[in-house]
Amino acid sequence: MGRYLLRRLAGHLVLVIVAASLTYVLAGLSLNPRARFENRNPPLPEAAVTRTLDDVNMNPDTPVVTRFTRWAGDLVGHGDLGRTVSGDSLNDDFGRRVGVSTRLLLLATFAGSVLGVAVGAYGAIRQYRISDRFSTLASFFVLAMPVFVIGVALKIGATALNDGTQTLKVLGEYDAQYAGRWDPAALLNRAQHMLLPALTLIIVQVALYSRYQRNTMLDVLGADFLRTARAKGLRRRTALLRHGLRTAVLPVVPLLVYNIVLLFAGATFVEKTFGWHGMGELLVDAVAGQDVNAVAAVGVFTAVLVLAAGLLSDLLYAALDPRVRVR
Repeated sequence: MGRYLLRRLAGHLVLVIVAASLTYVLAGLSLNPRARFENRNPPLPEAAVTRTLDDVNMNPDTPVVTRFTRWAGDLVGHGDLGRTVSGDSLNDDFGRRVGVSTRLLLLATFAGSVLGVAVGAYGAIRQYRISDRFSTLASFFVLAMPVFVIGVALKIGATALNDGTQTLKVLGEYDAQYAGRWDPAALLNRAQHMLLPALTLIIVQVALYSRYQRNTMLDVLGADFLRTARAKGLRRRTALLRHGLRTAVLPVVPLLVYNIVLLFAGATFVEKTFGWHGMGELLVDAVAGQDVNAVAAVGVFTAVLVLAAGLLSDLLYAALDPRVRVR
């Protein structure tokens, strides 16, 4: 197992380096940080703008290879992601945003994936019955709707249910008076703020995973190994759970793992809709603000997540599939 993981880690690590490098180069060639300083009134001196961009290693007049070499050296040598175009340290803001995204996504992604697999498997077992038709129609309805529309609809519904109260929080991570606090009252307040964005993600993921899981479950319902298990005396429910679902979930495992980890950088619309200052918002603001270093930092983070997802997917697949033998 150790040699297997080392081989997989080496291959994924090469991909991480390539992906991070390409992200920086593409951002450095396509974004123009100098545009942030244009059209200011009064206008800034050209020499001052150039000096500022040189200080943060984002001067478009400097060859991109030179800028990349400096950025990569600071990252590898000191773990320094660089500074934003406004001069703030990315390292200071990065850890906070990862924590924000983790609090929002951890519970939502786990609940969404488990519920999605359960709904899909149940729909396959009860194929063409009312419950299956309803879940199919609901899933297609959700998947056809942009995620921000679902979020806005939940905000409107919550506002109507509040009826002037603040029971359901619709914006932000917490109320101002609970900043930096983790006592029971603060945790309850954070949970109130988390309910709607987490529910948005859960709805989308249940709709997505249930479609995949239903199809894979249908493929194994008539398999010989299920008939053999039933012939040996296992009840239908036990055979389906112990053998059928375990086999049917295998093709869905890579999708589950990759989608869960990539949500850390991809839940952009949810974070924007509900005012959560996480990794998705950082990416949008970085592109809009012509911030090369911030875009590159998100690229590195995403590449590392893909590395982790690949290793986790391999481990889960080997654990679930008895036919896999790792040497």
